[in-house]
Amino acid sequence: MAKITASVFTSHVPAIGAAIDLGKTAEPYWQPLFKGYEYSKQWLKDNKPDVIFLVFNDHATAFSLDMIPTFAIGTAASYQPADEGWGPRPVPVVQGHPELAAHIAQSVIQQDFDLTIVNKMDVDHGLTVPLSLMCGQPEAWPCPVIPFAVNVVQYPVPSGQRCLNLGKAIRKAIESFDQDLNVQIWGTGGMSHQLQGPRAGLINKDFDGAFMDLMIKDPEAQAAVPHINYVREAGSEGIELVMWLIARGAMSDLDGGKPPTVKHRFYHVPASNTAVGHLILQNNP
Repeated sequence: MAKITASVFTSHVPAIGAAIDLGKTAEPYWQPLFKGYEYSKQWLKDNKPDVIFLVFNDHATAFSLDMIPTFAIGTAASYQPADEGWGPRPVPVVQGHPELAAHIAQSVIQQDFDLTIVNKMDVDHGLTVPLSLMCGQPEAWPCPVIPFAVNVVQYPVPSGQRCLNLGKAIRKAIESFDQDLNVQIWGTGGMSHQLQGPRAGLINKDFDGAFMDLMIKDPEAQAAVPHINYVREAGSEGIELVMWLIARGAMSDLDGGKPPTVKHRFYHVPASNTAVGHLILQNNP
């Protein structure tokens, strides 16, 4: 059967993608950030998965304010990089895994989670920037990717507890797939940031550090944190962090397994006007 071997967590700041695409990664402003991912790029090469299940949020590219699913799973064979107003990023087409995606949709819906099934979708920086941070600039991404879009743009958004519980359901779905696949689950977005209003540029290092601590040691406690705490402490866009809880919920320790091993932890400010956080947790069933 398939199994989840690790979870990867990272911010997906669009300016990071631009820095990569324009060859600015060695510039003094950007160099410290990209140095924090050098370990991660080698780790991914050494621990190459068969499939990545990537949790992200769409930024009004695949979905507009006319239709916003709370949870949407991509079941297509491939996904084109989206044009977000300045042309598509010069990155590879994302290859999907329709068989596993369809199985996950079937299993998770039968576990009473409502998913929107998406058979055609362009993917924006929310998905491609994490891939670039972990993979660099390859001619093709190292494996198929299942995109899983979460609405953290238009209220109401899903609670942290629902996201954690959804991750548990996704783990059960993946482990019931009858092919021997090594699957990684990635949670993206955040960390603290606000893009508009009087608090534009807000970064809260204390909140971010405490969040990462709980993600490692006590995700159930983090799942209980209400939305208003994210907004007050981490800015209006800090709510993206609930997506990390989906990936964390899929780890084995929340179903009787051993605590995961922290392979890498990194934090950096600023990247554009955002705090960047990154974790790699290895499963220990």
